[in-house]
Amino acid sequence: MTLSVADAIRSRRTIRHYRPDPIAEAALASLLALAVEAPTSWNLQDRSIVVVADAEGRARLTRATGGQPQPQEAPVVLVFVAEPQAWREDRADVYDQASRNGAWSDEFIAGFSAESTEFQEGLEKLGLLREYAVKDAMIAASFLMLAATELGLATSPMNGWDEAQVKQAIGIGDRDDLAIALLVSVGHPAEHRPHPGRRALERNIFRERYGR
Repeated sequence: MTLSVADAIRSRRTIRHYRPDPIAEAALASLLALAVEAPTSWNLQDRSIVVVADAEGRARLTRATGGQPQPQEAPVVLVFVAEPQAWREDRADVYDQASRNGAWSDEFIAGFSAESTEFQEGLEKLGLLREYAVKDAMIAASFLMLAATELGLATSPMNGWDEAQVKQAIGIGDRDDLAIALLVSVGHPAEHRPHPGRRALERNIFRERYGR
């Protein structure tokens, strides 16, 4: 049965314990393809995903997360890497693809490129490049978790880890230009977690101004 987006949102739970069953390669490929469909600021696509599936790699992530069970039990852990300096790279491939798809004209690309660079330079002055890249990576992680739910897989977004150790575990220990946004375990659930509930909407939803 195919879940609607609304059903996936409502039924997703954070799962900490997993069966050892592997994830079908086709399913994993589908999840990753859907994750990178997530929007990014200025279409920078300033996030990458490292798939950690071998026992040694997951053991390193287990240590980096203080011994949490997810990397030990889940067959796959995805590390979402934020790339705050991506705007400095050649983006000709992004612009060429947008042009071929009929999404952007040459005139739009020229203006967009200049405005994007100016915007990123402004962020750099404010010290906000990392924050923006992490936000983009987190959106991709959210897309992936919902897609996994639709496929009957369980996930756990993990935010309790040592960044230096995670970077070392995935081979970027010397990359100060990169940041870790989130770890997401993916697998077949070995537990059922009822919905703990959410506060009434009027507690968190306001109109026009906060608190009203």
